[in-house]
Amino acid sequence: MSYVLALDQGTTSSRAMVFDADGRVRSVARRDFPQHFPRPGWVEHDPADILRSQLECARSALADAGLRAGQLAAVGIANQRETTVLWERASGRAVAPAIVWQDRRTAADCERLRSQGWSAALRERTGLELDPYFSATKLAWLLDHVPGARERAETGELAFGTVDSWLLWHLSGGQLHITDRGNASRTLLLDVHTREWDADLLARFRIPAVVLPRLVDSLGVCGETAPEVLGAAVPIAGIAGDQQAATFGQACFAPGMAKNTYGTGCFLLMNTGEAPVASHNRLLSTVGWTGGGRHAYAMEGSVFMAGAIVQWLRDSLGLIHNASDIEALAGSVEDSAGVVFVPAFTGLGAPHWDARARGTLLGLTRGAGPGHIARAALEAIALQTVDLVAAMRRDGAQPLTELRVDGGAAANDLLMQLQADLLGVPVLRPRMLETTALGAAWLAGLGVGLWRDTDTLAAQWRLDRRFEPSWGDWRRQAAVARWARAVERAKDWADEE
Repeated sequence: MSYVLALDQGTTSSRAMVFDADGRVRSVARRDFPQHFPRPGWVEHDPADILRSQLECARSALADAGLRAGQLAAVGIANQRETTVLWERASGRAVAPAIVWQDRRTAADCERLRSQGWSAALRERTGLELDPYFSATKLAWLLDHVPGARERAETGELAFGTVDSWLLWHLSGGQLHITDRGNASRTLLLDVHTREWDADLLARFRIPAVVLPRLVDSLGVCGETAPEVLGAAVPIAGIAGDQQAATFGQACFAPGMAKNTYGTGCFLLMNTGEAPVASHNRLLSTVGWTGGGRHAYAMEGSVFMAGAIVQWLRDSLGLIHNASDIEALAGSVEDSAGVVFVPAFTGLGAPHWDARARGTLLGLTRGAGPGHIARAALEAIALQTVDLVAAMRRDGAQPLTELRVDGGAAANDLLMQLQADLLGVPVLRPRMLETTALGAAWLAGLGVGLWRDTDTLAAQWRLDRRFEPSWGDWRRQAAVARWARAVERAKDWADEE
């Protein structure tokens, strides 16, 4: 029993990976699932698609590794965060589509609450911004718009959860309605200081406490899978939101260490130790992980569009046939020729938090072509990260000396070089880019004693390539200034519904 199954449920796909005791990958399975955009600014998933794709991956990964569930030491889960699911306790069926973290339908609700003066108090209590990104207004919307939902929730018939809770409910055969404190800290309903659900916040968002999952640690056995799900009862010993899991999988165990994940969105997290750090530049303070009588916090900057930009160039504009083609197209030109792409398709995240910003292409001339747009797209991913690092610095964080990177787009050498050039610090890419799954596995393995401590795990981290900055200060500063001008032009564009 020296293997761990990591379930990595993401925004556009589900994965499962089997790791051995040395942290090596024994098998990988992946399934895409549909995205739904019923109205402008709305993003939904069918919770049944999430569950089906994740269970298919789990079973496939076990079969490919030649293992039975009974040979697993533990299961760990990492999940897309903030996405909101509401389901029936009796049947386990969702009563509505899941509202995805990217969804902006509650922007007007957030603005109404902001006009009532809630922003500062919520930020102090939760470490978060009052924004549609988080789960509270999504859940309130479901309770108000699904017929009979509020009444059924108040009588205990319905259960709410982020995607971890939805999966755990079904993995356990309906025995577990839980979430870890890291995921809970993304709901706007948890006091980030006490790490407990907050009655005042529930009252403000009109959320009945009975729908909430029970809070548990990120590492440590919290239950087991129902035997019929995987073929045997397996301890569930690790739970983390995807970005917390990736930070753990990057071995960012010491305060001041930081990682950036380039997935659908882009998420920069810095370990801040055992106390939350209040941001004055609209970054987030979040629970990183808890367990073993200890806890870690992180400062986070969230960018809504990263790899999704490449998907848009492929699916909507047809500039490329495969996502991997972006590197060659962007590399076909020496620079963007002054083209700037602000990918605010669903608004701007940190540090701007403008739900009404919209995507813009600026600086176009007759000489601009697909290569320049592709290069501007990669620069946009990197420049959004520059904004986050600058905000962290203004908040008093230690100067960044290196940035560890992961996620699918981190395999793009040109993007990573642009990131080093625009940041002015080395970018370190590990051999294992699937650090979200690795973090879930590490948490679960620690939770059952497969690994002794985090020092053991840090020794498993291996460098693939180090990207050194090559631009001079003048070029870097000019690019950042041009980007700042473009961002201002993208803000406050969408009409109020």
